Amino acid sequence: MTIVSHFTTKRLAFSSAAIALAFVTSNIKLLHLPFGGSITLFSMFFICYVGYLYGTRIGVTAGAAYGLLQLVIDPYIISVPQMLCDYVFAFGALGLAGVFADAKRGMLKGYLLGICGRFVFAFLSGYIFFGMYAPEGMHPALYSAAYNGIYIGIEGLATVAILCIPSVRTALDQVKVLATKH
Repeated sequence: MTIVSHFTTKRLAFSSAAIALAFVTSNIKLLHLPFGGSITLFSMFFICYVGYLYGTRIGVTAGAAYGLLQLVIDPYIISVPQMLCDYVFAFGALGLAGVFADAKRGMLKGYLLGICGRFVFAFLSGYIFFGMYAPEGMHPALYSAAYNGIYIGIEGLATVAILCIPSVRTALDQVKVLATKH
């Protein structure tokens, strides 16, 4: 198993480019929900891809850095624990994609793990900090699962569809070779 645990200039450059792509695509919002969260043009993928390229440690670091960038640019803060959960932990969890860095169909498996990790933190934040906004008679956990499942799930499904296109997989595998070649 090839797990990279330190940044080199090349890894930093590729990670920075992925964060920049994630940031640009995060501003192409197909749907923006009222308490945060948006369906964007594949923005979660680029952070997951860093994890897939370089392993979990670098992926989580890139995700947390991206979360801090999102915090600076488009903050929605009600408390420090909520801020950490929604920005640092949720986006950092996208880097968990690195768990499958060397697995067959690792990019797809890693992406699914990364967005599930993001969903867990978004769900917890929604349940703990925003549950009071649940419609009358709706349990806050169900509200949080539905609210966060909408934007993470729709973007996730669209991204998986794109990742299943053979030419896209081939191109991303070629980028991996370039990004990891010594």
